[in-house]
Amino acid sequence: MNEVVDNLLDLLSTAAVEQYGEERVSQCEHALQCAFLAEQAGAPALVSAALLHDVGHLIYNVSNRPAQHGIDDRHEELGACHLLGAFGPAVAEPVRLHVAAKRYLCATDPVYFGRLSAASVRSLELQGGPFGAAEAAAFRARAYADDAIQIRLWDDAAKEPGLKTPSLVHYRPLLIAALRD
Repeated sequence: MNEVVDNLLDLLSTAAVEQYGEERVSQCEHALQCAFLAEQAGAPALVSAALLHDVGHLIYNVSNRPAQHGIDDRHEELGACHLLGAFGPAVAEPVRLHVAAKRYLCATDPVYFGRLSAASVRSLELQGGPFGAAEAAAFRARAYADDAIQIRLWDDAAKEPGLKTPSLVHYRPLLIAALRD
């Protein structure tokens, strides 16, 4: 199973070196910043999901920048499906739900939408826009909704050019520990 971790780290270190959509960081920098924020918040159970939350973009091929072409790549589903067998729902479900968490936060927090980057606003439209009341209630009732909301908040904050973070190698033991037995 360690090979799964090594393959993911290799994907992040090679395919994720390109700019992250329209943000001013690479996909790898974004992933590292998100994991670092989870670690700093004292949420060890969420560090792996934070690091891997956008792996679906890499599976799709981030260089195509689908959102800029009006396409929702459903990266959250691709990523969750890719991770579920190796890591189980504690990692895969927050990954699956982090886009729904953005839609939820836009529907329930009047300040949240105003903090989104231009690229995130554009992708929100492609992802279905803010939830309606029934969708928001259904989201809150899902297992891992709270974890997904936290991942989403770190995701939004993890776009700082030049932010110093630990390297990918630092997260290898945490990823290995998160693997299913």
